[in-house]
Amino acid sequence: MKIQENISLKPFTTFGIDKKAKFFTRASTLVELKSALIAAKEKESSVLILGGGSNILLTQDVESLVIKLEIKGIQVIKEDAEHLWVEVGAGEVWHDLVLHSIAQNWAGLENLSLIPGTVGASPMQNIGAYGVEIKDVFHSLQAMHRDTLEIHSFDADACQFGYRESVFKQSLKNQYVITSVTFRLSKTPAFRLDYGAIQEVLQANGVQHPTLREVSDAVIQIRQSKLPDPKEIGNAGSFFKNPTIPNSQYEQLKAQYPTLPGYPSSEGVKVAAGWLIEQAGWKGKRIGEVGVHAKQALVLVNYGEGTGEEIRSLSEQIQASVMEKFGIQLQAEVNFI
Repeated sequence: MKIQENISLKPFTTFGIDKKAKFFTRASTLVELKSALIAAKEKESSVLILGGGSNILLTQDVESLVIKLEIKGIQVIKEDAEHLWVEVGAGEVWHDLVLHSIAQNWAGLENLSLIPGTVGASPMQNIGAYGVEIKDVFHSLQAMHRDTLEIHSFDADACQFGYRESVFKQSLKNQYVITSVTFRLSKTPAFRLDYGAIQEVLQANGVQHPTLREVSDAVIQIRQSKLPDPKEIGNAGSFFKNPTIPNSQYEQLKAQYPTLPGYPSSEGVKVAAGWLIEQAGWKGKRIGEVGVHAKQALVLVNYGEGTGEEIRSLSEQIQASVMEKFGIQLQAEVNFI
């Protein structure tokens, strides 16, 4: 394990912002991860774990040891007549896992195609798209405690999954490093085609009896039509969470804005943050080197030379605007560093 100093993090985050890490190393094994955590203690340095860098906004240099987690591996550890339990290293690229699963005819991840980031971040964020969330296919995870260096196992209940939330973003924040995740995948697909435009795209593609690959391709087609490629324009995907509001507030707003999309839940009605931002006049708006994407208002972008501070300022202006117009507080999905 080699520790470098004053390393630019621009190549390691999808926003492409040039901030430096005081210390930087890579960990591709549990032994290397343990050594890195010990080194941080010896340097009396805090630690920042970096996966795909697709959910963070760097607003300043990082005065920490940044550990780029690169633990790999995909293996079936158990199976029965209907399911397979697949253990995956936290450093595997999420979309690569999806494609591998489809190639093996393992069902359950196809709606989560093309989501950026690594496997280790997937339960932390409880990532989701098109009617499917990680919790729907999650079995357990292994995580190393940052202080004791012991490996602990967490089942779904212990993870306390919520909408883009888990215990690792709440009471256990910065206490563990997720090292592997085990998913329970199906041998027979049970497709979710009723969310978003999946069904319409399949029909347009002439698909009547879809395969895993065809559903995945449809999801990819939809995402690519709306979302910018981080290799071309810096972004972190959805910047804000879709807010849930009381039924009474939704009915009042619906009377005023008949096209307001809403999805009933046990806690009220989930409304589309992208719709709110667009209605507030922000879609396609550019301020210097940062802006709101022209095709998807939920995505904030760095056109090349933008700073994290500028993107944060833009996000705060959007939040204030949506609050003023609709009385709804938007919450950032992206983590500010």
